Order: sequence, then C-alpha cells, then structure tokens
Amino acid sequence: MGDVVSSHLDENKREIITARTRDVMREFGETYQQQYAVALFNSVRYEIEGGGTQSQLLHRKDPLVDRSIFSGNLFQYLEENRKWRNRFVFVASSYSISLYESKTAHDRSLHPKVTINCAGYRALKSMEEYMDLVNNSLPGVKARPSSSPFVKCATQFPLILWHPYARHHYFCVMTEKEQTKWHAVLQDCVRHTNNGLSEDCKVLTPAFTDAVRLHRQAKGHYGTWDMMCGGPPQILANLVMETLHPEMRSLIAHRLKGKLQQKQRHWMLISDALYKQVLRHTRAHYEALVQSCEVQRPALDAGLRTDMDQIIASKDHVQGKMRALVLPRAEQLLLASVKPYVDSILEALMEPTSRGFSEVRDVFSRELVEVSKNTLNGGGKELLGEQMERLSMLAFHPVKMQSCYEEVEQLNLDGLQQRFDVSSPSVFVQRAQILMREQMDNAVYTFEQLLNQSLEGQGDEDLCKTIQKCEDRVLKKYDYDSSTVRKKFFREALLQIIIPYMLKHLSPSCTAELPKFKELIFEDFSRFLLVENVFEEVVLHSVTKDIMMAVKEAAVQRRHNLYRDSMVLTNSDPNLHLLGESPSVDWSTKFSPDDPEGEGEGGAQDEGPRGGLAAAKRRRQVVSMIQLDGVPLAYESCMEVPGVEGIPEEEGEDYGMRCKLGTEEEEDDDDDEARMLPRTPKSPDSVHEIRGLINPVVEVEHPEAEEGGTNGTEPVSATVLLEDGSVEEVRSVTTLVEGGDQRRVSPQDMMKRLMGKDRKQEVTDIEQAIQEIDLAVQEGGKDTDLEADLGQTSSKTNEGLNEVGPQPIRNGLTGGDGNGEEVENFGEKVAVQISDVVCEI
Repeated sequence: MGDVVSSHLDENKREIITARTRDVMREFGETYQQQYAVALFNSVRYEIEGGGTQSQLLHRKDPLVDRSIFSGNLFQYLEENRKWRNRFVFVASSYSISLYESKTAHDRSLHPKVTINCAGYRALKSMEEYMDLVNNSLPGVKARPSSSPFVKCATQFPLILWHPYARHHYFCVMTEKEQTKWHAVLQDCVRHTNNGLSEDCKVLTPAFTDAVRLHRQAKGHYGTWDMMCGGPPQILANLVMETLHPEMRSLIAHRLKGKLQQKQRHWMLISDALYKQVLRHTRAHYEALVQSCEVQRPALDAGLRTDMDQIIASKDHVQGKMRALVLPRAEQLLLASVKPYVDSILEALMEPTSRGFSEVRDVFSRELVEVSKNTLNGGGKELLGEQMERLSMLAFHPVKMQSCYEEVEQLNLDGLQQRFDVSSPSVFVQRAQILMREQMDNAVYTFEQLLNQSLEGQGDEDLCKTIQKCEDRVLKKYDYDSSTVRKKFFREALLQIIIPYMLKHLSPSCTAELPKFKELIFEDFSRFLLVENVFEEVVLHSVTKDIMMAVKEAAVQRRHNLYRDSMVLTNSDPNLHLLGESPSVDWSTKFSPDDPEGEGEGGAQDEGPRGGLAAAKRRRQVVSMIQLDGVPLAYESCMEVPGVEGIPEEEGEDYGMRCKLGTEEEEDDDDDEARMLPRTPKSPDSVHEIRGLINPVVEVEHPEAEEGGTNGTEPVSATVLLEDGSVEEVRSVTTLVEGGDQRRVSPQDMMKRLMGKDRKQEVTDIEQAIQEIDLAVQEGGKDTDLEADLGQTSSKTNEGLNEVGPQPIRNGLTGGDGNGEEVENFGEKVAVQISDVVCEI
C-alpha cells in the first residue's frame, strides 16, 4: 500500500500540499493575532465588570482524575494483510483509544499498536451505512447497487469509525449486546474529543473560534461548520482540507486503477497520508503562533488595565455611529426573513433538548431509588459506600446516559437548514449532550457532598430518610440550573443560526463603508477595537432583543419546565458552596471496616492519590459486561476494567459476570487467514481449554484429610468407569485444600472416594458372593439357577456401590490391601462368574 501512496503523492504533490497549508496558516495567523488582542480586551473587561449567574449545583473540577473510561477486547481489521486480529482496547480519561496486542502488553506499559483520536469521526454499526459514505468519496465513480464492500466483516456485528479525511478503523464483536455497548462507548469518545476547545481558556479559545469564523466568512462560508471538531491543530487541518481535499481528489482520482473497491481503498490510503501531512504542518504553525502571542500578552494586559475606561468609551462612540448605518437595514431584514421563523426554530430546539434534560433527572432519580432500596434491605453504610462509588461516575457511563443522549438526537431542523445555511443539527446535538453530562455530574457531585455532610456521626437507622432529603434538595437545584442552562443554550443556538444569515445578507452593502469608522478609533486602541468586530456586535444587538423575548415568553408560559428570569435562587443554600471547596469523597474507603495498608488515600506509588491496587479495582465496570446464556466466557469479546465498580445496564444483570477473551495465545501475522476468523464456541483455542479436553478433570470433595500435609500432585495408575460407560485412565491425583487448614488427602484416599467404598467393604461383598456360589455348586444346582444367582448377586453388589458412588474402579490401585489374591484360588467351575463380579465391583 505504501507504493500506492508514494506513487500518487510524489514530491511535486507534497510540495503543493505544503505550500497550500502554509498559505492558509499565514492568512489565519494574521486574523488570529488580531482576534487575540480583542479576546484579551473582552476577558479583562469581564474580569473587572463581573457578571454572570451563579449555579445552584456544585461543579467538580476534575471528575476523571485517576479514572479510565473503558477497556476490553475487539477484533480489528488490519488493512496491511487483510486479516482480523484480536486487540485489547483501552479508553483513557482523555477518551483516546489505544489498541494493544494483548492485555499483558498494556499491563507492562508497552507502546500501543495504534492510538486513535476520535475527533471528526462518526461511529457506525452498519456496513450499509458505511458503504453509503464510502461510495460518495469518489464523486466521479458510481458504485453499483449490488456492489459488495471491500471489507468482509468476520461477524454480523461490525463497528466502524469513519472520517472524511483520515483513516477508517474497522472492528467487530460476537454479540448484539456487545455491539450496542461498544457503539455507545465509541460515540462517547467522538462526543468528548469533538469538544476539544477548553472553555477555561478565556483568551485562547475565543480568539481561535473568532479567527476560524472570520477566515471562513472571508471565503464566503457562513453558517455552522461540522468539522469544528477536536483541538486547534485538528480544526486547522480540517480548514486546510476543506479546499485542498477536493483539489487533490480531482488530480488523483482519474489515475486510480483497478476495480471500484480497489480504487476506494487506494483513495482512502492517499487521503489519510494527505491529512497526516497537513496535520503535522498545522500543529507546528499553531504552536509557534500561540507562543508569539503569549510573549506579547503581559505588555497588552498592562496597557488594557491602564486605559480600560478610555477604550470602552471609544468603543461605545464607534458603536453609536455604526448603529445608525446598520440598524435600518438589519431591522428590515429581520422583519422580513427572520422573525417569522424564530418561534419554529426555538420549538424545534426546545422539545428534544428538554426531553433529554428531563431524562437526565429521571436517570439520576432511578439510581437513588436503587440506593434507597438496598439501604432498606439492611445493607448498612458498607454497602452504601460501594453504591456511592458506582454512582459517582454515572455521568460518564455511556450506556446509562445513552437514553438521555438519544432524546436530543431527535432534534430536526428540516426546512430551516437550507434557508439559514445550517449544514446539519449535529453541532447543536453534541453541544446539548455535553451540557447534559455536565449537569448530571454536577447533580451527582452535589448529592455526594450533601450526603457526606449529613452522615457525619449518624447511625444506620436513618439512612433512607437522609438519602431522600439530600435527593430532594439536589433535584430542586437541578431544576433551576437545568432551566438556566437550557435557556442559555437556546439563545446561543438561535444566534448561531440567525447571525451568519444576517451577516451574509448585510455584509455586501455595509462592508465597503466600514473603513471610514477606523478614523474614529485612537491608534493606541486600534489593536483592541476592530471595526469588523464592532459591526458584528451591532448586528448581534439588533437581533438579541427578539431572541430574548422569544425565550422569555416560553419561560413565562412554563413550556418545557423553563423558569422565569425573575426566579433567582440567590443564597438559597449559602453553606453549600463551601462544600465545593472540599475534595471528592472516597466512598470505597469511607465506610470500609478495615482499610488495608496502601488502599486508602495516598497509599499508592504509581496510581495517583487513590491508591494502587484499590484504584485498579475501582477502575472496573464503568460499563458492565454481558454474559449470554449458553455461551462460555472465553468466547465473549468484551472485558471490563474501567472506572468504578459495576453499574448494570438492565435490571437483574449479574454484577459478577465477567467476559474475557484470551489474547495471550494470539497467532503470528503470517498465519493463515482462516485462523483469524472470530472464535466460536465450537472451536475453542484457549491453551487451558485444549488441555482440559486432552486431560479431563474430575473434582471430588473429601471430608477427611491426613494431618501435616500440603497441596500437591502425586502420580497414580488406575482406570475410572465414567457415567457414560467410557473408561478413562487416571494418571495423577491433585490435592487442593481450601481454607486455612492445609491438610493433605492422599491419592489412595481420593481414589477410594471415587470408588464409593473402601477396599475392606468391597472384599466383604466379594466373599459373600463367593460363599453363595460355592453353596450352590455343592448342592448341584442347575446352570440356569447358578446364572440367575450370579445375576442377582452382581446386581445387588453394584446397587450397593452406586448408593455410595457412581464411578467404580477397574484393576485396583497400587498399594492396596492385596486381598484380591483370595479370588484367584477358587474352583474352575465359577472362575468366569467370579471374574465378572470382581470386574463389576
């Protein structure tokens, strides 16, 4: 495949790629430096003037410290040799996906085979959906409706990560439930990594987003952009690829040879190489750009604080002059083309978003109901600690939160997207989902702090009442914060939809007149006041009033449980925010009756503040696993490690079920492709399973043991008659003593247990049978009577044995009593019958 990439991306084309990237980054860099000074001015002004509303719920600063999201085994398709390989997948707290050759490689901290940043990807679980996207990758080549995919999935449950520019990744699992869970995990990885711009960066993030928006507007691209995904280097790479990718495709696509499937595979490899080269350049350019701006920040900050009043007065003066020019045109456009659609846009946003936030509230309540139930059943504080440890990571449990996310995914802007140049509602969907997760974590964290405070010095008798009181307090605060967050989200979404539309229609008539306003700005303030930004603020203010009124009206009517702005819960719980400064509660050790050394806080060397072994245990089951009836554990392809102790997805799901897929015996890369097909229950390949088939093991409990012995294995020589009539040779007896009393059971005693009786009892039965036979011979009975007596005696003897044990032994044991010699001295008349009786015994 390397030859395909190198032949189509030769030195000349690579130089074109580098030149295009350099040009885009130069233009972007100029815009970014201008917006950096403006963002710094806005940040300092906000810091001085203050503002904003205080939330009622507490906010956890770093919820995923010392946590991992998920880990397990998947089958991965390798394009190099077109084979499926079993890979151990680890999803860290950063939501990056690392693929290892085995779990052992991960435990040894070896480098992963592949690390995937999911920004810009789409998680698919249907090969048909994937092929629809792939067939559109080469516009000039049309696929037949019956064309088969070039990747043949090894199972019926594929999982695919698709990217418009980067390499695609193919996985599969064995069951539908596994597919559902892994798909939720992959979607969560995409959702989190797409949100790569930190809101805590009050200068860098606004400067970057405004620079990207202005750069695209200069190219005629208004409206939302789906590829505003990931960190700044990735977003800039997408910005370059927006124009470079179609250009390179037009140069290369007609030169691709082979069938359609081969052309598609080759183009994906070329596109991935192209994207990687662009990403390397954008990362280097952006780091240098930020460094140059940060060097100037102290001087800019000092000048701003000195002249802040004059700068604000100058800006107000320019805005007043510009408002006289822009407002008449803006109001005319607003009245004719925007106002008639504001209510319909708002309703389309409110309904699915409010359902999602309502589902967050319901999920939180249901989890607390389970906690209360277990408390009523006498679980006590120890069980409460375990449940709270699981509850603490509820917001980051992708399967538990999936019902909330699905509600907002129904957001539909059909009929409005084309009119207002909205590429897709995915931008708003993912933003709403991030807000829902934040509100869930805030509610859980607030409940933890309140409950921890209420339980100080309290016994077990009032646990349920305490939990209920804390839940009521948290839900009231959640309802208020949920209303505040949603109203802010609705306003921002309306502005994101309407403002680009208005700028697109007002810019042609107003842009030419903007330079004259530069003369009104002092030269010393020109870095902080740009006429382009002032123009956008004037347009923003012209439409803000209508948007605020629409949202306020919805709140007054109590639609979708929105609160009125006049309802402000100021200082409703003044002592609560003091708890926000307290560290997170370590529930796993808070109520533990005995905290082993090294498992409490500060007891670890390499696992952070939560302790090494204890932290590793708490990383389990953020997403619990599945055990299907009748399917052995060894053939499941999921294995849980992350987060905290298990949160089950369905009622009655067994917490203790674990699914493991053996990765230690993975084959070499040059093995036959057929050996790489998914393992099924009909074809076990675990080393221990094969040994178990060759050397079956029969477990027997022995109530007595010899003093002074230990666990061990000793060889013996015997045969065992199994229940199905087959004969198995016994080569060794392994003694395993459970509990603290390590006493040994001898192999002879163990074989006696298998036989069901000791040897003395067997010899007694044999002697009785011999006496009856001898008496019959002396009396001269008929052969038929003798045979009948033999049959009855043999049946009687076997019944006695079966009452004690179902597995008689043939040929005796080495080191037995030696009483079997008595049988050999009987007369010839009954030798055959005696031999049969002994054999049956």
